[in-house]
Amino acid sequence: MFRRKVLGAGRELLAYARQASLLHRDLGRPALPSLSSDDHLVVALHGLFATGGVMLPLRERLERHGVETAAMSYTPGPAIADIAAGVAEWLEDVPAKLHVVGHSLGGVVARYFALHHGRGRVVQTISLASPFAGVKTGPLGMGIPLARDLDEGSATLRELRFDQSIPHLSIVAREDHMIPVPLSHALPGGELLVLDGTGHNALIYDARVHGAIADRVLAHFTV
Repeated sequence: MFRRKVLGAGRELLAYARQASLLHRDLGRPALPSLSSDDHLVVALHGLFATGGVMLPLRERLERHGVETAAMSYTPGPAIADIAAGVAEWLEDVPAKLHVVGHSLGGVVARYFALHHGRGRVVQTISLASPFAGVKTGPLGMGIPLARDLDEGSATLRELRFDQSIPHLSIVAREDHMIPVPLSHALPGGELLVLDGTGHNALIYDARVHGAIADRVLAHFTV
């Protein structure tokens, strides 16, 4: 147990350093690949105070398998619905089948986008350490739209937990110290993968996560 916690803490520190080195990548809304309705596209959405660049190692792993990927950046603060609308506008002219993967806040945005903008287009959503059970934001935080949406009593999260119409996989780090009781934040009704020896941010760079996502996406290529 102690060794697992030490390894998890070390991986989390390395993840912070890796994120810092990637923040300058994929700022704004980069150009999207030219795709047809028979193609598949993995859309990678980042967490709070990050950018699309932090998702680059995951995207590189998927692209080695011949999977097209894309990532964009968005600012913290706007409501979940507003961020998802920005993603929808960015993807408006993409006819491909979508697999939407999000880390932390990005997983919540991914699910909202799928349910409100992606029906008939989104094959599945996958979240990495996303707080679907909500967090305690306190009175001060309730003045910020995003904080209201992520509060444990928010109507937005209740809606996402209720609607199970699009397949979902929650990937959770057992040593996630940013989200209390991480297993409780998995999306109800979806699949769950719990990983030991890793933390909230380290999940983004964990080879087991990359492999699990690749397997789930590639499984649809023959469908």
